[in-house]
Amino acid sequence: MTSTAGVGAATLLADPHHDGSELYVVEAPDEPGEEAVVRLRVPREAAAEQVFLRYGRDGQQLTVEAVRDEDSADETWWLARFRAWNPTTRYRWLLTGGEIGYAWLNGVGLGAHEPPVADDFVLALGPPGPDWHLESVVYEIFPDRFASSGAARELPDWAVPRPWDALPTGHGPDTPFELFGGDLAGIEQRLDYIEALGANALYLTPFFPAGSAHRYDATTFEHVDPLLGGDEALASLIRGAHARGIRVLGDLTLNHTGSGHEWFRAARDDPASPERGFYFFDDALAHGYAAWMGIRTLPKLDWRSEELRRRMAEVLGRFGLDGWRIDVANMTGRYRDVDLNADVARWARARGGDRLLVAEHGHDFRGDLDGLGWHGVMNYAGFNRPVLWWLRGDAYEEDDYSQTPAPRHNGATAVAMMRRFRAGVPWGATLHSWTLLDSHDTPRFGTIAESRERQVVGIGLQMTTPGVPMVFAGAELGLEGAWGEDARRTMPWDRPETWDTDLLETYRRLIALRRSSDALARGGIRYLLADDDAIVYLRETRSERVLCAAKRAAHPFRPAGASELEHLFSTGTDAGPSFNVWRLHDG
Repeated sequence: MTSTAGVGAATLLADPHHDGSELYVVEAPDEPGEEAVVRLRVPREAAAEQVFLRYGRDGQQLTVEAVRDEDSADETWWLARFRAWNPTTRYRWLLTGGEIGYAWLNGVGLGAHEPPVADDFVLALGPPGPDWHLESVVYEIFPDRFASSGAARELPDWAVPRPWDALPTGHGPDTPFELFGGDLAGIEQRLDYIEALGANALYLTPFFPAGSAHRYDATTFEHVDPLLGGDEALASLIRGAHARGIRVLGDLTLNHTGSGHEWFRAARDDPASPERGFYFFDDALAHGYAAWMGIRTLPKLDWRSEELRRRMAEVLGRFGLDGWRIDVANMTGRYRDVDLNADVARWARARGGDRLLVAEHGHDFRGDLDGLGWHGVMNYAGFNRPVLWWLRGDAYEEDDYSQTPAPRHNGATAVAMMRRFRAGVPWGATLHSWTLLDSHDTPRFGTIAESRERQVVGIGLQMTTPGVPMVFAGAELGLEGAWGEDARRTMPWDRPETWDTDLLETYRRLIALRRSSDALARGGIRYLLADDDAIVYLRETRSERVLCAAKRAAHPFRPAGASELEHLFSTGTDAGPSFNVWRLHDG
């Protein structure tokens, strides 16, 4: 077993452990009424005389006694069986007697009293999502800023054309309307670069015709914006990507359309039209209709309309994409006393076929991620923010998302946040959620970290924490950005002297590591150590064990005690911020 050089990390491994990975969920049923078989790992330091499993069935709590399954000098494995009667089953463990005395174990960890159900482990029936997604590293592209094919196109009246190498205005009346000229053919021309980076899934922010550069105010869902090359340009990009084994995901807003959308124009002009029921019209409101965040150009959709659902089902299957990122999914289907969010998520999953559905959610997503709707979320709350607040520099004093003071966490607090937001969520949904350091809506992580060494520690965490890594284009070259709009800078293709080539090589190495390891794609996670300056953890499957050590400053942790350690990645120094990965080969 891995130990440390006198820093007490073994205390975390001494805790009982369970998660939803294959080591702990031996049999996961597909249909209601089938038997589930789950196991609990109890180190000798926490030995128990009896172990019970408490689980839910039709709203009632039931209890089964676990049996000893395996014993060794170091630990005991306990096994429990129960019928998974409902589409999702919440459960927790109770350990009594022996060294431990009396303790409950749920997704948050060990506690001395019975915990609330919300933080239980969750077993969801059926496949958690497309299997290819777990073997992916996603590359996010904001089409207007990534690459231009050079094709000349007539600009709309709203457009404010900008030179490719200029910086976005960032804050100002022109900000939503600045066009730099990127298009889908430009992306296709750079597929060799993306393939060499190692990314094997593209996430494109919206490509529908719209009245802005960000295109979240779509005017139709029928076609691709001619400014980006139109329908054939997207079809060609998908063919080219698929030929390289790269999946392509779109960006769809189920919460609102643009005020110039053909549906909204029909609804506004004819109260008797079927489209009238697509929106919340109300003369008492400022604009006469509900709008996202009160913005006039973004009228909100009413999912009580069956005709809206019929048309949106057609959109989900359009263009031959491999999936969709769902914009502001946390607000979709919710308005005043109407809450159809879970219903819309399950509807989308049922009609999406084998397409991936990842929800944008900036807050506590757990109540909306039950394993029956969205396959996963953009994990801002449970990954992005704890990592930012552990590794941030001195200048990042206000959280860009909430406009509140940005804390400075130690490693223990960061790990507690990550565990808290994994609690109460099916393990498959955790694995299908995106670990992201930044996106087109946030500051660049490199700008926040203020240190290349700390940035690499964050990238290491991103590539080795449960979930699918999502990289915002340009991060690998060292692009900066102090807030969302400022971060939407163009790729400096014609200025290679500005590229951070060392960082680019680090991304390539870590992406290759992530894609080569089944433990990193599907394995469980056990923490060895979490203190001020170090987070150390194991990712494990039946066939592979990977040890990861993230340090934001010099720290005495050293792995020891395994018969053989295969060093998979190293930043080359332990004098300051560092990230290291080993594969364990125990004798």
